[in-house]
Amino acid sequence: MKYLFLTFLAALTLMANEGKLIIDAKKFEANDAKGISIFTGNVKLKKAEDRLNSDRLDVYMSAKSSTKKRSPLKYIATGNVTFEIVSQDKHYEGKGDKVIYYPSKQQYEIIGNGFIKEKIEDRKIYGNKIYINQITGEAKVSGTDSKPVRFIINIEDKKEKKADK
Repeated sequence: MKYLFLTFLAALTLMANEGKLIIDAKKFEANDAKGISIFTGNVKLKKAEDRLNSDRLDVYMSAKSSTKKRSPLKYIATGNVTFEIVSQDKHYEGKGDKVIYYPSKQQYEIIGNGFIKEKIEDRKIYGNKIYINQITGEAKVSGTDSKPVRFIINIEDKKEKKADK
Protein backbone atom coordinates (compact mmCIF):
# COMPACT_ATOMS: atom_id res chain seq x y z
CA MET A 1 0.00 0.00 0.00
CA LYS A 2 2.88 2.35 0.84
CA TYR A 3 4.33 2.00 -2.68
CA LEU A 4 0.96 2.71 -4.30
CA PHE A 5 0.78 6.00 -2.46
CA LEU A 6 4.42 6.94 -3.05
CA THR A 7 4.00 6.49 -6.79
CA PHE A 8 0.73 8.43 -6.65
CA LEU A 9 2.47 11.25 -4.82
CA ALA A 10 5.36 11.35 -7.26
CA ALA A 11 2.83 11.86 -10.04
CA LEU A 12 1.09 14.65 -8.11
CA THR A 13 4.44 16.31 -7.46
CA LEU A 14 5.11 16.37 -11.20
CA MET A 15 1.76 18.09 -11.58
CA ALA A 16 2.77 20.79 -9.10
CA ASN A 17 6.33 21.35 -10.32
CA GLU A 18 6.55 21.10 -14.12
CA GLY A 19 5.08 22.86 -17.13
CA LYS A 20 2.28 25.33 -17.51
CA LEU A 21 -0.54 25.36 -14.97
CA ILE A 22 -3.94 26.39 -16.40
CA ILE A 23 -6.95 27.08 -14.17
CA ASP A 24 -10.39 27.78 -15.66
CA ALA A 25 -13.33 28.86 -13.48
CA LYS A 26 -16.49 30.92 -13.63
CA LYS A 27 -15.17 33.37 -11.03
CA PHE A 28 -11.76 34.49 -9.75
CA GLU A 29 -10.93 36.55 -6.66
CA ALA A 30 -7.56 37.46 -5.23
CA ASN A 31 -6.34 39.15 -2.07
CA ASP A 32 -2.72 40.02 -2.70
CA ALA A 33 -2.16 41.19 0.88
CA LYS A 34 -3.32 37.82 2.26
CA GLY A 35 -1.70 35.87 -0.58
CA ILE A 36 -4.81 33.94 -1.60
CA SER A 37 -6.43 33.31 -4.96
CA ILE A 38 -9.93 31.82 -5.04
CA PHE A 39 -11.43 30.14 -8.09
CA THR A 40 -15.11 29.17 -7.98
CA GLY A 41 -17.68 27.62 -10.28
CA ASN A 42 -16.78 24.62 -12.42
CA VAL A 43 -13.06 24.88 -11.62
CA LYS A 44 -10.79 22.94 -13.99
CA LEU A 45 -7.05 22.75 -13.35
CA LYS A 46 -4.82 21.34 -16.12
CA LYS A 47 -1.12 20.60 -16.12
CA ALA A 48 0.17 18.47 -18.99
CA GLU A 49 -2.06 15.34 -18.86
CA ASP A 50 -3.07 15.89 -15.23
CA ARG A 51 -6.50 17.24 -14.26
CA LEU A 52 -8.28 18.46 -11.14
CA ASN A 53 -11.95 19.48 -11.11
CA SER A 54 -13.84 21.05 -8.21
CA ASP A 55 -16.46 23.60 -7.27
CA ARG A 56 -13.83 25.75 -5.55
CA LEU A 57 -10.03 25.96 -5.48
CA ASP A 58 -8.14 28.15 -2.98
CA VAL A 59 -4.45 28.73 -3.72
CA TYR A 60 -2.39 30.14 -0.83
CA MET A 61 0.86 31.86 -1.85
CA SER A 62 4.05 32.79 0.02
CA ALA A 63 4.58 36.39 1.16
CA LYS A 64 5.85 38.96 -1.31
CA SER A 65 9.59 39.39 -1.47
CA SER A 66 11.76 41.68 -3.54
CA THR A 67 14.29 38.88 -4.09
CA LYS A 68 12.11 35.96 -5.13
CA LYS A 69 8.80 35.15 -6.78
CA ARG A 70 5.77 34.05 -4.80
CA SER A 71 5.28 30.30 -4.65
CA PRO A 72 2.24 28.21 -3.72
CA LEU A 73 2.10 27.09 -0.08
CA LYS A 74 -1.18 25.19 -0.14
CA TYR A 75 -3.96 24.19 -2.53
CA ILE A 76 -7.45 23.42 -1.18
CA ALA A 77 -10.02 21.98 -3.59
CA THR A 78 -13.58 21.56 -2.31
CA GLY A 79 -16.93 20.42 -3.64
CA ASN A 80 -17.19 17.53 -6.09
CA VAL A 81 -13.41 17.13 -6.27
CA THR A 82 -12.12 14.71 -8.91
CA PHE A 83 -8.60 14.29 -10.24
CA GLU A 84 -6.63 12.36 -12.82
CA ILE A 85 -2.85 12.06 -12.66
CA VAL A 86 -0.76 10.52 -15.45
CA SER A 87 2.96 9.73 -15.03
CA GLN A 88 5.35 7.62 -17.09
CA ASP A 89 4.06 4.26 -15.87
CA LYS A 90 1.05 5.08 -13.67
CA HIS A 91 -2.43 6.49 -14.24
CA TYR A 92 -4.49 7.53 -11.22
CA GLU A 93 -8.06 8.70 -10.78
CA GLY A 94 -9.57 9.82 -7.53
CA LYS A 95 -12.11 11.89 -5.72
CA GLY A 96 -13.03 13.33 -2.35
CA ASP A 97 -15.12 16.01 -0.75
CA LYS A 98 -11.96 18.04 -0.07
CA VAL A 99 -8.36 17.65 -1.29
CA ILE A 100 -5.50 19.60 0.32
CA TYR A 101 -1.96 19.65 -1.08
CA TYR A 102 1.10 21.21 0.63
CA PRO A 103 3.82 21.44 -2.07
CA SER A 104 6.78 22.18 0.26
CA LYS A 105 5.92 19.22 2.54
CA GLN A 106 4.74 17.03 -0.35
CA GLN A 107 1.77 16.22 1.85
CA TYR A 108 -1.72 15.33 0.66
CA GLU A 109 -5.03 14.99 2.44
CA ILE A 110 -8.20 13.65 0.85
CA ILE A 111 -11.06 14.30 3.24
CA GLY A 112 -14.57 12.88 3.04
CA ASN A 113 -15.52 10.03 0.71
CA GLY A 114 -11.89 9.57 -0.38
CA PHE A 115 -11.10 7.26 -3.28
CA ILE A 116 -7.96 6.57 -5.32
CA LYS A 117 -7.72 4.12 -8.24
CA GLU A 118 -4.50 3.10 -9.98
CA LYS A 119 -5.92 2.29 -13.42
CA ILE A 120 -3.13 0.19 -14.97
CA GLU A 121 -2.91 -2.34 -12.10
CA ASP A 122 -6.55 -1.78 -11.05
CA ARG A 123 -5.84 -1.10 -7.36
CA LYS A 124 -8.33 0.92 -5.30
CA ILE A 125 -8.45 2.45 -1.83
CA TYR A 126 -11.46 3.98 -0.11
CA GLY A 127 -11.50 5.92 3.15
CA ASN A 128 -13.04 8.84 4.97
CA LYS A 129 -9.63 10.50 5.28
CA ILE A 130 -6.52 9.63 3.30
CA TYR A 131 -3.24 11.23 4.44
CA ILE A 132 -0.02 10.82 2.48
CA ASN A 133 3.44 12.31 3.00
CA GLN A 134 5.79 11.66 0.10
CA ILE A 135 8.93 12.77 1.95
CA THR A 136 8.51 10.44 4.95
CA GLY A 137 6.67 7.71 3.04
CA GLU A 138 3.92 7.78 5.65
CA ALA A 139 0.38 6.89 4.55
CA LYS A 140 -2.68 6.75 6.78
CA VAL A 141 -6.24 5.93 5.83
CA SER A 142 -9.13 6.14 8.26
CA GLY A 143 -12.74 5.16 7.93
CA THR A 144 -15.88 5.23 10.01
CA ASP A 145 -18.06 2.52 11.56
CA SER A 146 -20.46 2.71 8.63
CA LYS A 147 -17.73 3.14 5.97
CA PRO A 148 -14.55 1.28 6.95
CA VAL A 149 -11.28 1.59 5.02
CA ARG A 150 -11.34 -0.64 1.95
CA PHE A 151 -8.31 -1.67 -0.14
CA ILE A 152 -8.96 -3.65 -3.32
CA ILE A 153 -6.22 -5.23 -5.39
CA ASN A 154 -6.52 -7.85 -8.11
CA ILE A 155 -4.26 -10.80 -7.35
CA GLU A 156 -3.51 -13.41 -9.99
CA ASP A 157 -4.68 -16.80 -8.78
CA LYS A 158 -2.17 -19.52 -9.78
CA LYS A 159 -4.94 -22.15 -9.78
CA GLU A 160 -6.94 -20.17 -12.32
CA LYS A 161 -3.83 -19.60 -14.43
CA LYS A 162 -3.11 -23.37 -14.55
CA ALA A 163 -6.75 -24.10 -15.47
CA ASP A 164 -6.49 -21.64 -18.40
CA LYS A 165 -3.59 -23.60 -19.93
